[in-house]
Amino acid sequence: MSLVLSTFVVLLTGCQQGEPGVDADESPTAAVERSGLSMLLGAGDLGSGWREDDARTGLPPWPWEQDDCPNYLSSDYTAKSHRRAAVERYYRLPDGSSPAHHVVETYEPGWAEQNVDDVRQVLRRCASYVVHGATVSFDIVDSQYLGGVGLLVRGRIYHSQTPATTRYFVMLKRGETVSTVSLPDLGDQAAVDSIAAKAVARLG
Repeated sequence: MSLVLSTFVVLLTGCQQGEPGVDADESPTAAVERSGLSMLLGAGDLGSGWREDDARTGLPPWPWEQDDCPNYLSSDYTAKSHRRAAVERYYRLPDGSSPAHHVVETYEPGWAEQNVDDVRQVLRRCASYVVHGATVSFDIVDSQYLGGVGLLVRGRIYHSQTPATTRYFVMLKRGETVSTVSLPDLGDQAAVDSIAAKAVARLG
């Protein structure tokens, strides 16, 4: 199941509020990454008991890659090649259960909106598929989440011999910045909504 679960996990991060200063000699990409760090959720935003890994900069894989989906062709999704910078972080619980993840991506002018279209296309083409004997499925819970700011997606992996595993994906866009949070099933929709609202606030 680990290979199947890796298809599911969307990577993102959390950090301190407040934008750090930028050195005069800092590259534009580094400046964007530093700005993005302030948009990452802190572990406390997820609730008690969560611990955060160190933030990572650079360009992680696009959060919506679905290489195991037969209908997925990476070259069909053009926005991801127009990312200027990204920051990400994992969050973990002491019991070793499924982590949370947050990634904040900054796009070249005009490409964040195309990214939203690309994500919707992935969710249509890869709404359900079988990999390693398990079924992976995605459904859009709310296409106008938080008053139209974002998209709420529920993902499931299920196998005839094991209980289904559920994750929630929250994608938010403000300007050319896209914030994507991946959460294990918290057993409470209100908890997901609360974390999503905090992620929106981080975008400023």
